[in-house]
Amino acid sequence: MLNQVFHALADPSRRTMVERLTLGSASVSELAKPLAMSLPAVVQHLQVLEASGLVRTEKVGRVRTCHIVPTALRQAEQWITERRTTWESRLDRLDDYLKEQP
Repeated sequence: MLNQVFHALADPSRRTMVERLTLGSASVSELAKPLAMSLPAVVQHLQVLEASGLVRTEKVGRVRTCHIVPTALRQAEQWITERRTTWESRLDRLDDYLKEQP
């Protein structure tokens, strides 16, 4: 699932959609407004976001509304944080080592 999340976030248009959805739910047409692409292309991007678990959509009448799924973002954030913590620790140890050298 984490691979799908990073794959989904690799595309700038999908990141734009995710950023918009962090502000609140939006219809597909609202998500499409700032993007220079057709509505079918936006729907394809949304399908990738849904498959990754980042976005959930629901259709009421003729309107499809999209919602962010915070848990998927938290999983990606946690993975990044763990990597950052590891590398910060390693760099701190390197810094200490280099300071000890004559």
